[in-house]
Amino acid sequence: MEVHKAQAFLAVAEELHFGRAAKRLHMAQPPLSRLIRQLEAELGATLFERSTRHVTLTPQGEALLEPARELVMLARRIKDVVRKSQQGEIGRARLGFAGASVNQAVGELARQVRRLRPGISLELYSSQFSHLGLQKVLDDSLDLVIGRWDFLPAEVDSRLVALEELLIALPESHPLADRETLDVEDLAEEAWIVLPGGAGATLPNRLNTLAMNAGFVPRIVQVAPDSWTLVVLVGAGMGISLILSSVRDNVPSRGVVYKPLTREQKPVEVRLIWRRGDPNPALQSVIEISETVFPAPADPSVPEDPLPAP
Repeated sequence: MEVHKAQAFLAVAEELHFGRAAKRLHMAQPPLSRLIRQLEAELGATLFERSTRHVTLTPQGEALLEPARELVMLARRIKDVVRKSQQGEIGRARLGFAGASVNQAVGELARQVRRLRPGISLELYSSQFSHLGLQKVLDDSLDLVIGRWDFLPAEVDSRLVALEELLIALPESHPLADRETLDVEDLAEEAWIVLPGGAGATLPNRLNTLAMNAGFVPRIVQVAPDSWTLVVLVGAGMGISLILSSVRDNVPSRGVVYKPLTREQKPVEVRLIWRRGDPNPALQSVIEISETVFPAPADPSVPEDPLPAP
């Protein structure tokens, strides 16, 4: 049964008068009568007993009332679903992130999406290293990724969500552990533990740049699968690591100390990225909510406005 025929049937069934039903439907009576006859022919049953004095439902018409109402209600719900989807009130967004160092931030974003847009399903995928997450955004395996990149391709849009400091993680028994800051040159002979690298991976790139400028090639003894394991390995005295301040703040680190480098380094940008021109309205809603959860941090390279003279 087509929806418009169900609506016509219900109007006649509730009014029990073709004239009033036609007026309710904003149509003339003859087209309404033809519509009901077509419906009866399609169903192979008489739905109304008609006389010059009154109209009544047949048993078949009575049986059709509830299914017709369900069909009309379903059609209304479908329209409502489409409208809400177009407005970004419902839908799906897939978010990848790098694990422990951004767990709290991702959790807060998920809570706010659920509070402000309960119709959006925000699917979370952890352990997405930045260089792998970027590829998944580009091939449409993920809609968004929170990560760190020194360079992003033109096909990607992003917004800055945090700035992180580069630190050196050392075993607390290390000879350099009591220093306030560390010179990169003093680390030339050290064993290094790193995270998986790849084109565009920020930490490996930064380590290689620091080492090259200091005149050495880092001696990498182990590649840790994640930040948790890396910190455990450093604490066990297996080596040292270039690490981010968010790891210090979010990963338990028994037996590990964190030291800044003597020469100030460019902070590492944490960005939320997505495909440029992605038409998914739910994605746009999540991006808008992220602007309240992650206000853009102040750029430390831009000096603050001086105080006005008294």
